[in-house]
Amino acid sequence: MAYDEILEQRVRSFFDAKRIKHEAKRMMGGLCFMVKGKMCAGVEKNRLMARIGPDAYEDALTRKGCRPMDFTGRPMRGFVFVELEGLKSEKDLAYWLELALAYNPTVKKSASKKS
Repeated sequence: MAYDEILEQRVRSFFDAKRIKHEAKRMMGGLCFMVKGKMCAGVEKNRLMARIGPDAYEDALTRKGCRPMDFTGRPMRGFVFVELEGLKSEKDLAYWLELALAYNPTVKKSASKKS
């Protein structure tokens, strides 16, 4: 599935400018950015996916362009989609990525699956 390559580059540039080690993996119909081996943010179609945690979730939903992430029709608490209208400036994008990075250290790393 295609995703917004310009948004991908904006996310990469943010991580590179902050010197944050990250790895990009294709998953969930787009591209996920892993920080310290944990899903942090991603690009799905033309929107940002951010893993912001349950504490920041309700407040985040009040911001422009933000909505619950719901792949299956059931929202995933602590994950949000941010449409392009909420990512117009680099400051807007930085807000969401900083929120995801703040939550990242509290997430437990998933166990590796053996083939």
